[in-house]
Amino acid sequence: MSLQPLVRKFWSNQAFRYLIVGGINSLFLNGLYALFLFLRLHYTVAVLLALLIGVLFNFNTMGKLVFNNSKSGLIFRFAGIYAVLYIVNVLLLSVFDKFNLNMYFAGIILILPMAFTSFILNRVFVFS
Repeated sequence: MSLQPLVRKFWSNQAFRYLIVGGINSLFLNGLYALFLFLRLHYTVAVLLALLIGVLFNFNTMGKLVFNNSKSGLIFRFAGIYAVLYIVNVLLLSVFDKFNLNMYFAGIILILPMAFTSFILNRVFVFS
């Protein structure tokens, strides 16, 4: 029995594609975030640098693989969404910081809520 029909069925579901692509994007962004923390940058700078680098990578993977839309003009809206995500992420990290939580762990805790927020914002405001 071939797995190809099953894979095609799952891949045709946008939410499933987002989980796969979003997972890869999250690993990439959180890897950058952890690297910048390791280099002793403040978490606000670590998040900013990771998002700036991640915008181009994530725009291409999300646009093409998740939303089937590779119009380059959408990058400005996409970057706007990432600006909002930056503010939300830093605000949430600051709460964890006030409780002296390890900032690596705080970043891991925020992966799912930030991924969900990213999906909704991109679906509604960028790739609608």
